[in-house]
Amino acid sequence: MRILIFLFLLCSLQGFSQWKDYKLTENGDTLNRVDMQDRKQGEWVVRYENLRGEPGYEEEGVFVNDRKKGEWRLFSLMGDLIGIEHYRWGFKDGLCQYFTTGGSLRLEQNWKALNPDKSYDTLMVEDVDRLNVYREVVVKNEGASLKHGEWKYYDAVTGMIMKTENYVLGKLQSGNSAAIAAEPEKKPVEKPREVLEFERKNAGKKKIRYQDGSTN
Repeated sequence: MRILIFLFLLCSLQGFSQWKDYKLTENGDTLNRVDMQDRKQGEWVVRYENLRGEPGYEEEGVFVNDRKKGEWRLFSLMGDLIGIEHYRWGFKDGLCQYFTTGGSLRLEQNWKALNPDKSYDTLMVEDVDRLNVYREVVVKNEGASLKHGEWKYYDAVTGMIMKTENYVLGKLQSGNSAAIAAEPEKKPVEKPREVLEFERKNAGKKKIRYQDGSTN
C-alpha cells in the first residue's frame, strides 16, 4: 500500500513539474497553467476588477500555446453569465453574444480571425449581390480579427432587434437597418438556450476557489 501511495505522489509531482506556474482548485485540479516557455496552456480563469467606473468580470476558457481557443465565457463578478465568445488563433472568430446580468440578449457580433502566422490570409467571401456565390479575397494580416457578418443590437426589455449592421472583412456595408419601433403586443424573447443551460447546470453551485501553486 505504501508503495502505491508513493508511486501516486511521484506521478503527481512529475505532472506538476512540467508547469512553471499554476493554480489549484479545491478539487486538486490545475488551472492557469504556464509552461516552461512562459506560454499559457489549458483551462484558465482570468479576473478583471472594477476600473474607472467600468464593471469588472471574469472570463473562463482554454489557452493553447498562449492563444485563446474555442469557446470562452464571461461572467459578472456576481457570477452571472454575460458573454459567450469564440476564438481561433487567439482572436475572436464567429459568433459572440453578450447578455445583461438578467440573462437577456443585448448584442450579437460576428468576427473573422486571421492566421497570425501568415503575412497574408486567403478568405472566401459571399457576394453581397448574389447569395451562395463566393469569391476569393487575399487580406493583409495585421494581427487582429475583422468584423465580418451581421451585428445585431437588442432591446434588453422587449427582446426586439433595434439595429443591425453588416460587415464584410471589417468594412461596414450600406443598407443597414435603423432603430425599429417596439411593438407593445410582441412578447419578450425567451432567454437564449446557452443562458438557460448555464443557469440549470450551475443552480446553487458556488464559485470556484483556487490556491496559488506557484513554484517561484
